[in-house]
Amino acid sequence: MVSVDELRADVETGAVDTVIAAFTDMQGRLMGKRLHAEFFLEELDAGHEVEGCNYLLALEMEMEPVPGYTIASWERGYGDFGLQPDLATLRRVPWHEATALVLCDVVWHDGTPVGPSPRQVLRAQVERARALGYEAMFGSELEFFLFRESFEEARAKHYRDLTPSVPYIIDYHVLGPGYDEPFLREVRNAMTAAGMRVEGSKGEAWPGQHELNFRYADVLKAADDHVIFKTGLKAMAHQHGMSVTFMAKPDHTWVGSSCHIHSSLWREGEPAFAGESEVFRRYLAGQIATAAELAIFLAPTINSYKRFAAGSWAPTTLAWGRDNRTCGFRIVGHGASLRTETRIPGADANPYLAFAALLAGGLHGIERELELAPAFEGNAYASDAERFPHALRDAIAALEQGTAARQAFGDEVVDHYLNYARTEQRLFDEAVTCYERERMFERG
Repeated sequence: MVSVDELRADVETGAVDTVIAAFTDMQGRLMGKRLHAEFFLEELDAGHEVEGCNYLLALEMEMEPVPGYTIASWERGYGDFGLQPDLATLRRVPWHEATALVLCDVVWHDGTPVGPSPRQVLRAQVERARALGYEAMFGSELEFFLFRESFEEARAKHYRDLTPSVPYIIDYHVLGPGYDEPFLREVRNAMTAAGMRVEGSKGEAWPGQHELNFRYADVLKAADDHVIFKTGLKAMAHQHGMSVTFMAKPDHTWVGSSCHIHSSLWREGEPAFAGESEVFRRYLAGQIATAAELAIFLAPTINSYKRFAAGSWAPTTLAWGRDNRTCGFRIVGHGASLRTETRIPGADANPYLAFAALLAGGLHGIERELELAPAFEGNAYASDAERFPHALRDAIAALEQGTAARQAFGDEVVDHYLNYARTEQRLFDEAVTCYERERMFERG
């Protein structure tokens, strides 16, 4: 990480000439501006925020503005909001020459937070945990597919028949991932240089599929590092003439890409879960009890739900078990390292929203003193354990009918993301209808 004084020195010597000021949109993408470094420092000294159009939190995936959002609309004129740099996130990003990056909190012009902004959604749950005396520690395992085609070539092929970087399943292989090692080594070292604590990378359960893991951290830093890694990896893949995707299920015949999320609570500098404490049991019970209602924050797209299939390494139930990969919630670690691993989210999840949902669920269990059911043993795929929603429309219904999300996030946030999910479902339905109409026309 870089202090402001260090940035000034780098700007004076010419080592840094560009600062990216960014925030995360609903889809988990970094949005923002590239600023000349001297101008960034001048604006920072003057107390000015970077400005961005508020439609950036009211878009669908293809960047089209969508009606139904209270914070941004044609009727409100699509004005600006402020991007307030969080200087604790300031860092150099080695995949861009002479460039630093800072993440921003999204605020209105009076300085109040834009509630539905993903980073603000997570911040609110961090404060809720602190009010109960806890600090939340999270870590994510992020899987992705690497292809030999560039992004431009992949688009020209309509994303079909792409060439995986390694032509066979490479889960835990040393030789196969070694074919990609010059690139992956560069990625690991670049992320380390960008202020992240990289643990390692490994091959995964399909050709060209890899995973990179970071050391756990406080939940906000973990989410920050997650989104910067995603953007950095894509930039580096482009520079090497390759492409990468974090889609949950790029092809229905492949395994999906997961984002396994590890979490625990600490109190007064010590882990609060050791020995499967009462806090641990209530936290886990709360995550399980609220998972279906908070599903759209864990699995936000139509494609997300294609990943949930029996025997696919992606869970289908809300069962919990000790070191059991068939369960939605796998308990791992021992003693001070005991933690929950939530296996439900895919690599397409927005980490701020997914982390916020899991933390909110855990706190829900603690506040309501929920009892934890016995651990599941055996194959959860073949069990009668409660199922995670099967499709996005089921997740929407669960959120509409529930009350825990509104208690945790407030009406503004819930209504905002319900509109997002309903839009995703509507656009899919319209695309399917259009496809069916074309097929009928051809057959006629």
